[in-house]
Amino acid sequence: MIVSANLAKGAVAMSRSKVVVKRLNSIQNFGAMDILCTDKTGTLTQDKIILERHVDALGNRDDDVLRLAWINSYHQSGIKNLMDKAIVHFGEQHPENGLPRHMHKVDELPFDFVRRRLSVIVSDTSGEHLLVCKGAVEEMLSIASGVYVHGQVVPMDAQWRQKIIDLSEAYNRDGFRVLALGAKAIKGDDIRQQYTTEAEKDLIIRGFLTFLDPPKDSAESAIAALREHGVSVKVLTGDTPVITAKICHEVGLEPGTVITGDQIDAMNEQELLAAARDHDVFARLTPLQKSRIIKTLQQGGHTVGFLGDGINDAPGLRDADVGISVDSAADIAKESADIILLEKSLMVLEEGVVKGRETFGNIMKYLNMTASSNFGNVFSVLVASAFIPFLPMLPIQLLLQNLMYDFSQLSLPWDRVDKEFLQKPRKWDAKNIGRFMVWIGPTSSIFDITTYALM
Repeated sequence: MIVSANLAKGAVAMSRSKVVVKRLNSIQNFGAMDILCTDKTGTLTQDKIILERHVDALGNRDDDVLRLAWINSYHQSGIKNLMDKAIVHFGEQHPENGLPRHMHKVDELPFDFVRRRLSVIVSDTSGEHLLVCKGAVEEMLSIASGVYVHGQVVPMDAQWRQKIIDLSEAYNRDGFRVLALGAKAIKGDDIRQQYTTEAEKDLIIRGFLTFLDPPKDSAESAIAALREHGVSVKVLTGDTPVITAKICHEVGLEPGTVITGDQIDAMNEQELLAAARDHDVFARLTPLQKSRIIKTLQQGGHTVGFLGDGINDAPGLRDADVGISVDSAADIAKESADIILLEKSLMVLEEGVVKGRETFGNIMKYLNMTASSNFGNVFSVLVASAFIPFLPMLPIQLLLQNLMYDFSQLSLPWDRVDKEFLQKPRKWDAKNIGRFMVWIGPTSSIFDITTYALM
């Protein structure tokens, strides 16, 4: 009852800081957390993405790129992410670009975290099909056979491939997220009513879409506050290393060497544990790679929290010791989380860590006190039974004493916790409880035995 009262008191205190606790046991994990892994988009960055540019392969504005992107984002049937919403919104706000509303959707090849792209097939009044695909630059280049420049298609060679990569990295360094856009006409015998991913080949790269995703104002101060309380922050994202490193710089997190998903796949468990401890930024990760990093850190003796808000964050939220999401997150992310932040400010994370440690500290006080008290009672009765030919205390007296003792401990959830205790993560320590019980229990028995002798 007292442990539950401690946890409930902690949940109520955290609710005043706009933090909803879905699972009471996660409060003590919050306090014990020494590593916080976080996604980048929507957590370290604001959840409002703006379409800044729609350009061709040379970096010049191209309204055809916007129209093709609008077709892709408008007609997709899955949950639209922030970039899709930004494209649709931009298109609706600029009708002078002539949005192709006469197109009819034929089929869709949904996004996944292996292909890292999404395709929509549409048809016009002539019956021809058009495949429009957008996705990560490298994955798009892997299925491209040409590039559209100055009104004509140029074969995709190594030189053009490098030009496109260099341009996208230049946008990344300026702080923009970049998607490549490709398309191809489907004619004659290739026309289908249902398409597979095999159709994603021989695409013509039409250009780029660049998005501005600024960091949250509270991110830098929150990371600094967590560090002061002994919690290191690691970024696990599916975004590119360049843009991830720039955002990390802006929020006061030194990226160092960024580890990518391909490098992680080549590591065994020992190598991954060493990399996970030594590096703070991991990019181009799939959801399963995020989970693998979290599990490896847990096996290394760390208590790991994970902060995420997207569909791809659900496995990490479920596997972490404490899963943290935000109120604006995808439904599956909120369902998988243990704790939900109702404010966009990340400073509530530090408040939650402190409240978790306060709750944990008061639980440990109770366990120390009740274990030593019960051990002392048993020790007193055992010693007395060796010298007194009758029961020194009746069972009902022991039970009554315990009951009164527990009532006095009901005030523990409101007890103060030393500031020194709150400065670093705290974990369950059975040895410490055992030491306290073995020392304080017999010490309390001195008073019991003195009372027996006097009586």
